[in-house]
Amino acid sequence: MTVFFVTGGAGFIGSNLVDRLLQAGHRVVAYDNFSTGQERFLEQASASPNFSCLRGDTLDLSTLTTAMQGCEFVFHLAANADVRFGTEHPRKDLEQNTLATFNVLEAMRSTGVRRIAFSSTGSIYGEPDVFPTPETAPFPIQTSLYGASKLAGEGLIAAYCEGFGFQSYLFRFVSILGERYTHGHVFDFYTQLRDNPAELKVLGDGQQRKSYLYVQDCLDAIFLAIANASARVNIFNLGTDEFCRVNDSIGWITSHLGLAPKLTYTGGERGWIGDSPFIFLDCRKIRALGWQPKLSIREGIIRTLDYLRANPWAFGETRA
Repeated sequence: MTVFFVTGGAGFIGSNLVDRLLQAGHRVVAYDNFSTGQERFLEQASASPNFSCLRGDTLDLSTLTTAMQGCEFVFHLAANADVRFGTEHPRKDLEQNTLATFNVLEAMRSTGVRRIAFSSTGSIYGEPDVFPTPETAPFPIQTSLYGASKLAGEGLIAAYCEGFGFQSYLFRFVSILGERYTHGHVFDFYTQLRDNPAELKVLGDGQQRKSYLYVQDCLDAIFLAIANASARVNIFNLGTDEFCRVNDSIGWITSHLGLAPKLTYTGGERGWIGDSPFIFLDCRKIRALGWQPKLSIREGIIRTLDYLRANPWAFGETRA
């Protein structure tokens, strides 16, 4: 039995991770400030005697360090994931992604924890010239504050591995879908269609090519990498060997809902500043360990849509 510390443990990916760790027989300490996390996501975990949840902020180093006492492995998932509006509050990415990661590392150094898994992002590649994009792609020019802050976090972790003997697993995700998902393009489109089934506003031109991964497939890959990769710093892209256009996703969503809305485009190949028009990661490294996703992008999108339809509380409602 290992004692795991999960920052952002009440969030979308974090709470799914917590459940999986408990199911595997481990002890888990979730640490979350509940700014976006949900207590209802931890209802299943809270029934386990091996689970505890501590309310705290990763910017509060003292509280963070105290909470981490007695743990053996850190999953650092807490972050500001608000990519679209990063230019409206640039300090938020610096504080919640980069400085928070520094605090996690310092808390680890103080408490003797030496292993960390970090939720990075495929956004660190900016707008690459190589597709699918491998982990060894030429050092990218950053196009979003979110990506830049995550890359800075990766750099800090790697430096702590060299300076203090840590071991790390850096996972560069595509966008993750699935149960407990409450932000992103499926949420945004479904929100619009609930309000007005006859019309849908689309950022950009609808031709942006994107990759997505189902949350449980993502966790399968993470566990496999941690069990099998033994370098000091282990970097893995996580995604599927496919991509879809935004218009493809719209077609799957509207067809599943039985709708045929009029589409209105804002224009241009990007939906917002820093929106990469093509995201497609080379995942041969994690596949070489024997991993492959169980769900296609389309299946992940539909499963996410079904979750949102079954959980109207996500839209501030108490019933469908």
